[in-house]
Amino acid sequence: MKSKTDPMGRAIADFHKNGKSAKLRVFSPMFEEDEIPLRTLFRDYDSMPEIEKKALDMATGRILDVGAGAGCHSLVLQDRGHDVTAIDISPLSVITMRERGVTNVLEQDFFTLEGQYDTIIMLMNGIGIVGKLSKMPEFFQQLDKMLAPGGQLLCDSSDLCYIFDGDIPEDMDYYGEQCFQMRYKDTIGSAFQWLYIDMDTLRRVANENGYDAELLMRGEHYDYLAKITKKTK
Repeated sequence: MKSKTDPMGRAIADFHKNGKSAKLRVFSPMFEEDEIPLRTLFRDYDSMPEIEKKALDMATGRILDVGAGAGCHSLVLQDRGHDVTAIDISPLSVITMRERGVTNVLEQDFFTLEGQYDTIIMLMNGIGIVGKLSKMPEFFQQLDKMLAPGGQLLCDSSDLCYIFDGDIPEDMDYYGEQCFQMRYKDTIGSAFQWLYIDMDTLRRVANENGYDAELLMRGEHYDYLAKITKKTK
């Protein structure tokens, strides 16, 4: 059954049906046990942080919403009349988005998706799907295929430097590379890599791969919104 391997999707489906859910628990070697507040995945535009609002206000043309979850961003864009496609690798999240009225939804991995888009949004640290800094060239290769001429990627992330209080061990790999595992009730997901990339590093790797990364705004706690575009010749 899909629910046995999809903790986030199961939690999203429960919240959608019942207006409440059990804890979606998150485990990591670097952090104490945490939980994802499901209500935030269903928020409307007025309840979103300013970073997300700005990204949605800047989205134009044919739009791709990566890691769309419960579809809150796609629904805002759809209600504004935009042509938006939502993708997620969680089967139950995809089902929930369809039930919530998202018109174009795909159960799809970003790295194997085909098609071109004028705006790609990766919000709530959606760029974390890259997993490791070493995979950023592969990420930009996929952008080469998917961004229409003049297109833009809007993404937010966080700089985890605050965890180390400015004293990052010299022998560790990039400090933004983290490993997580989710559990919802008796459903335990596989461990996965997640990338938090600081703005300076994002700007550097973008430049190395033929892109510009522009800082649009900073949030309240080491988070930021960036716009990534293909360099013009």
